[in-house]
Amino acid sequence: QYTLEEKIGEGGMGEVYRARHAMLRRPTAIKLLASQVTERDLRRFEKEVQLTAQLTHPNTISIFDYGRTPDGIFYYAMELLDGVTLQELVDRSGPQSPARVIHILLQACAALREAHGAGLTHRDVKPDNIFLCRHGGLPDVVKVLDFGLVKQIANDASVSQSNVNLMVGTPLYMSPESIAAPGTVDARSDLYALGAVAYFLLSGKPVFSGESVVEVCGHHLHSKPELPSKRSGLAIAPDLERIVLSCLEKNQRDRPQSAEELARLLRGCADANGWT
Repeated sequence: QYTLEEKIGEGGMGEVYRARHAMLRRPTAIKLLASQVTERDLRRFEKEVQLTAQLTHPNTISIFDYGRTPDGIFYYAMELLDGVTLQELVDRSGPQSPARVIHILLQACAALREAHGAGLTHRDVKPDNIFLCRHGGLPDVVKVLDFGLVKQIANDASVSQSNVNLMVGTPLYMSPESIAAPGTVDARSDLYALGAVAYFLLSGKPVFSGESVVEVCGHHLHSKPELPSKRSGLAIAPDLERIVLSCLEKNQRDRPQSAEELARLLRGCADANGWT
């Protein structure tokens, strides 16, 4: 049903194209999985796309359709977005104002709250997977992307094989437990990653850096983060810094326990209503 028009993205797992549907006029993006993906991976992705398609929150990218091409390539169709990732935003404009960061985080929390409520953890929350766009005439609308690494929390044997015991994610934004004990990853692991995204937005730098993946992972396991205001030299209200650092606690029990709790804390910040 789809005609591919232009490649707009590429990664290790496949390619993304701007596309049009033979009958419908809505803008569409198509992700084609790489041909070297195994049949087991294909079955896993198909199950996970089915799960992701159940999410309906406006801050989560919408999945329209999925299937296989006549020659067996797995694809899924999703809404086509006009905007930038948070990575691109910081690369172009540097650290963002605390008020704007709170505005972004509240929307990301809303998307994660629905996913967590459905028994899903994202497992790869990072600036490249949070998109800032103009949507429905509104600016600065967040869309959480790429639930392709989601893990179903419920004990469903058909899904629990989905990387439960493998280290999955991007090292700069991985929680300590996703490195040391991947089987214990839960919703609070996504909040750690979101806290790392917030730190990046506020300071323009990742929480930890290093010469190797091993060094970065070691910092996540053992090092205390520096205040983002100290890293950036910019003024950041202490209430927001405390919340961001609470998300980056090593122990899951010491973090906000849900996306809803994190959103409530953010709404209580002095800068919560400062972005228009």
